[in-house]
Amino acid sequence: MRTNYCGQLNSAHVGQKVTLCGWVNRRRDLGGLIFIDMRDREGIVQVFFDPEQKEAFSQASELRNEFCIQVTGTVRARPDSQVNKNMATGEIELAAESLSIFNRSEPLPLDSNQTNTEERRLTYRYLDLRRPEMSERLKTRAKITSFVRRFMDGEGFLDVETPMLTKATPEGARDYLVPSRVHKGKFYALPQSPQLFKQLLMMSGFDRYYQIVKCFRDEDLRADRQPEFTQIDVETSFMSADQVREVMERMIHALWLDILNVDLGAFPVMTFAEAMRRYGSDKPDLRNPMELKDIADLVKDVEFSVFAQAANDERCRVIALRVPGGASLTRKNIDEYTQFVGIYGAKGLAWMKVNESAKGIEGVQSPIAKFLTNDVVNAILETTGATDGDLIFFGAGRKGTMSDAMGALRLKVGRDLELTDLNAWKPLWVIDFPMFEEDEETGSLSAMHHPFTSPKDLSPAELTAHPVGAVANAYDMVINGYEVGGGSVRIHRNEMQQAVFSILGITPNEQQEKFGFLLDALKFGTPPHAGLAFGLDRLVMLLTGTDNIRDVIAFPKTTAAACLMTNAPSFANEDSLKELAIAVTQKEVSEDKE
Repeated sequence: MRTNYCGQLNSAHVGQKVTLCGWVNRRRDLGGLIFIDMRDREGIVQVFFDPEQKEAFSQASELRNEFCIQVTGTVRARPDSQVNKNMATGEIELAAESLSIFNRSEPLPLDSNQTNTEERRLTYRYLDLRRPEMSERLKTRAKITSFVRRFMDGEGFLDVETPMLTKATPEGARDYLVPSRVHKGKFYALPQSPQLFKQLLMMSGFDRYYQIVKCFRDEDLRADRQPEFTQIDVETSFMSADQVREVMERMIHALWLDILNVDLGAFPVMTFAEAMRRYGSDKPDLRNPMELKDIADLVKDVEFSVFAQAANDERCRVIALRVPGGASLTRKNIDEYTQFVGIYGAKGLAWMKVNESAKGIEGVQSPIAKFLTNDVVNAILETTGATDGDLIFFGAGRKGTMSDAMGALRLKVGRDLELTDLNAWKPLWVIDFPMFEEDEETGSLSAMHHPFTSPKDLSPAELTAHPVGAVANAYDMVINGYEVGGGSVRIHRNEMQQAVFSILGITPNEQQEKFGFLLDALKFGTPPHAGLAFGLDRLVMLLTGTDNIRDVIAFPKTTAAACLMTNAPSFANEDSLKELAIAVTQKEVSEDKE
């Protein structure tokens, strides 16, 4: 039906007769002349309708935006005065000789000249995807997946599919359950990841596996999270953590070169403990130059009880954050930041403006200065590196709360004061995560990553004796403050896996019920293995320059896990429910809720 794409025509086609198919992007009727901008997935070209081509000209007078059409004509060069340097096809135009209207369009519910609400864009997603910026994002996504497949094939990895209908196993989030018609009362689960299956593939002898695969997690959503998402899933046998990281770093390095022509350089490596200490986050954004400084040793004996109490409690931190040029912040600005850290559980935010650092306590302005000595102030200035014109924020309290609050403040201030270099790319590896997280109230333990992660240099007995403080052989890749991938060395011995399950409070009976197939498989010569999974959606989000993961998924869900276009989820009919032996006890008031 066509000989060329609109966006691929150029001066080399001058004099050629071509046929194009696409949509009317814009129409201009200049009285005796009609011009349209015609669009397809590859771009836009100007089409000219001459009154001498009477039939085509007559039809062109009917055209409106988003009519679907076919045009045949001859490519010609535009006069120098009419060249459009803002268009890839700006040096040429198509002189139309015939026009076919495949389909007309009603007035659009989306306004291409204004910013539409995301709700409206998602409701009419098929129209939203026609926009060039959306089309480019999905084309880039296709290039990325193609690149990944070529790279992984070249490294000897095998693409192996794993089941979508599987057994519910605890992996950190709620499962999406699928009722079985054949086995009434029983349910499959959609996989949160192919974690156990890829480990079983290693036990089966397929020593290099990968898959670009859909995963499902029933959890609260945000801008960079979806209930169904896509992973680049990787597993290897007989490779150390360092070797896995080397291959994956090489892939991401090559991907950035291929898509953006950006050299990421060598990725620095940082431990979890260092990341939390310096940045208050296990996914630090290194584009921001500010760092957190622990000053507990400086304020143990000060009269300010908020500092002194926290400084003398090993469960707490006292943190200072130097803000270059921050002395220009107003009291209103500071109050707003105080409210901001409150979101993360901080009870307050102390501050100090540095007017003349050489004068010590006499050269600073702070509501807490009266509780400090000159020596303490000088020590704080030295530790933070603060100079004239800077501001120092202080937080004191429980370690987890303070790390979260001051880490988030660091990011917000960095953006607000334009201290973060938004044009830079800063990747790194974060390693040596804790094996377990401890609930401060109950003391119960949960797996930091997942319960199949191997500890570093510990026997089952040693891990069982001292689980708190155990370090996992785990690693995350972080780029510009986003965790783009994470993985670990897996447990490959039955005794260690049972020990971890027991530490997590999973009884022997539950272990057999939920993980019996895995525990059995670990008895038959399981090789050492390790792996990693990248969030494909998040990689595409970074590579296309958007900050919303929904922009790079063709048909995403809202933050309420709903599809506004199809009105999913919806109620099932009674016959289907009876066949599945399911009774619905309560329905939402409205089927149209987001």
